[in-house]
Amino acid sequence: MKIVVLVKDVPDTYGERYLNLETGLADREASEHVIDEIVERGLEFAISFAEKNEGTEVIALAMASEDSSTTIRKALAMGADRAVLVADESLKGADIMLTAQVLAAALKHVGFDLVVAGDQSTDGAGGVVPAVVAELLNVPQLPRLATIDLKENAVSGTRVSDRVTLSLHADLPAIISVSERFAEPRFPNFKGIMAAKKKPFDTLSLSDIGAEIDVFAQPRSIMTEITAKPPREAGIKVVAGDTTGQELADFLKKNQLA
Repeated sequence: MKIVVLVKDVPDTYGERYLNLETGLADREASEHVIDEIVERGLEFAISFAEKNEGTEVIALAMASEDSSTTIRKALAMGADRAVLVADESLKGADIMLTAQVLAAALKHVGFDLVVAGDQSTDGAGGVVPAVVAELLNVPQLPRLATIDLKENAVSGTRVSDRVTLSLHADLPAIISVSERFAEPRFPNFKGIMAAKKKPFDTLSLSDIGAEIDVFAQPRSIMTEITAKPPREAGIKVVAGDTTGQELADFLKKNQLA
């Protein structure tokens, strides 16, 4: 079985993130790069399944710049068998639709039985790429799974919300996405880090995956205006005194907090 995990390089989830005020794009050089934390949960499932099922290949597939290779290699250190990075200058600033089209083309090139993705990334938080990829490839999608049961020819799982729990099922090939409710990912150990250096890592262009640049590199959205977030202003200070109670009551009333 071939499991492909869609890996995304994102700015550090717990660090400061910025937009370039000239281009309107995320300033990816302003912070450390990491694999999206929800994607790591999907990786954990794929690797754990491969450890228990001989003959399973886990491939980490990413669309990013060549500078992201170090980040993507963490997937190999965690236990993926090989990595494929689609890197092309014409894809800089790609929106959701363009990203999905490129990933769909790459998946056709690589081949798959099951595709695993995070339900949404921590940078763009669009939450629709897995669904668009599934539509482009004409395969079923099971979204936002909290548990997964993978068999030879089918996959099932549960999707949990505040009010209901859904049981979902699809025949393979299929695409699934995991939510933050899924199992915590492992940390790469020293053996895995050293082994990652010897595992296959292919960097491909659009032409390598059979995608025409003039067809794919079409802007779907345009940033028309961007400004920096204004600095935080000091709040209202209430000094203890004879009128403190009244001032607090007036503030709460004015802001519809009481």
